[in-house]
Amino acid sequence: MSVAVALAAGHLVAGLVSPLASPFLAVGNTAIDLTPHPVKDFAIRTFGENDKLVLLGGMAVVLAGLGVVAGLLSRRSPWPGTAVAALLGLLGIAAVLARPTTSGWSVLAPLASLVAGVAAFRWLWSQAALAVVPERRRFLLSTAAIAVGAGVSALGGQLLAGRVDVEGSRRAIRLQPRETAPEIPFDADFVREGTPEFITPNSKFYRVDTALTVPRLRAEDWRMRVHGMVDNEMVLTYDDLLRRPLVEKTITLVCVSNEVGGPYISTSNFIGVSLPDLLRDAGVRPGADQLATRSVDGWTCGTPVDSIMAPGSNAMLALGMNGEPLPIERGFPVRMVVPGLYGYVSATKWLVDAELTTFDAFDPYWAQRGWGKKAPVKVMSRVDRPKSFERVPAGRFVAAGIAWAQHTGIDRVEVRVDGGLWQEATLSREVNVDTWRMWRVELDLKEGNHTVECRATDRKGYTQTNERAAPIPDGATGWHSMVFTSVA
Repeated sequence: MSVAVALAAGHLVAGLVSPLASPFLAVGNTAIDLTPHPVKDFAIRTFGENDKLVLLGGMAVVLAGLGVVAGLLSRRSPWPGTAVAALLGLLGIAAVLARPTTSGWSVLAPLASLVAGVAAFRWLWSQAALAVVPERRRFLLSTAAIAVGAGVSALGGQLLAGRVDVEGSRRAIRLQPRETAPEIPFDADFVREGTPEFITPNSKFYRVDTALTVPRLRAEDWRMRVHGMVDNEMVLTYDDLLRRPLVEKTITLVCVSNEVGGPYISTSNFIGVSLPDLLRDAGVRPGADQLATRSVDGWTCGTPVDSIMAPGSNAMLALGMNGEPLPIERGFPVRMVVPGLYGYVSATKWLVDAELTTFDAFDPYWAQRGWGKKAPVKVMSRVDRPKSFERVPAGRFVAAGIAWAQHTGIDRVEVRVDGGLWQEATLSREVNVDTWRMWRVELDLKEGNHTVECRATDRKGYTQTNERAAPIPDGATGWHSMVFTSVA
């Protein structure tokens, strides 16, 4: 019970000072930072976008277990439990102070947890020592009241954290691009054969990030500082961006966390302002080779300046997706999009800071953890139909999937069954070189178990390698395959 009181008190005060000051969330974020790569990969692969809920649930179970242990150790004396409560409080303080977004007021939330947790435990221990039945009844009633109070405090903290009307701010925005993306042709996908639809609905666009709680920032309050190795430092508002020419580009984003055949790839019509134009206005100084960007929650990203400034890069500060302002969980108010680079070096969400610097001078979040500093998207293809271990009719069967080779374009996709001859697949209509393409191929299957593989070749003649490599340090490689069964 004292653990619940401590968490509720911290959450309530965090709602007043800053939602990111919640000691529970700060400990969770620290756990994410310290988790070894194989464990992170397992969590993403196993739980997908629910990995953070699993982490928070696991933390709650651990805290509940520690509360039970504290109670058992304190049957004769309150000091063991008091020590456990104090240590948990100090852990919360340390976690909050370690976060890059900590302000002077942020420490109030974990302090409230520490004081409330220790006080609640001491009071509960003193009341539990009463042996008289009427006193025990009063103790149970008091404990129930504390539980209700903790729940109300936690709810109050949640309401305070959400008091900023971000949805209202988002709904009030009207994005009117001067340059709209070309209409998607009807034959840009093979949905009937099992591929994804060409444009990913916003609700289905993949999400992989380190944010335990989605940052909530109104467009009216948004500011982004552009500084570092520039001639003209700038502090931009959302209205400043709206006054710049808005463009709409159809772009595919890919996450480096994908194993071969992984699901984290999506395509959208992004609306935003040209990032190269903005950097030209800032005046990038010679020698600056990295754009270090920061999210409002402190996450950092490093993007090669030459990738941004390359002719036709289509790099942008995105304000919208698929005709509407960015969804909150997809980066509202502003995120960065740079085609041809994996998201961890290009796709900062909830963007608030951009510094021109060098790769020698600064290591962003994932570079500090052993990932590559420059990570161009690799030529890749995936089988979407048949599904793994699916039973399909023998005879004529249409296999289908996707392929991508950003900035270069897909030249061909080849498919083979059971290690036989490669057969060239039919490609969907190309929308642009920065988006995925779908493929389909007719197969003549005999009854039995089969393995289908695919490989893609880009327009420079490079065919993806069959050498298997893990996502770390700069993206997985290998041919994707599916094992399935054809039946009469």
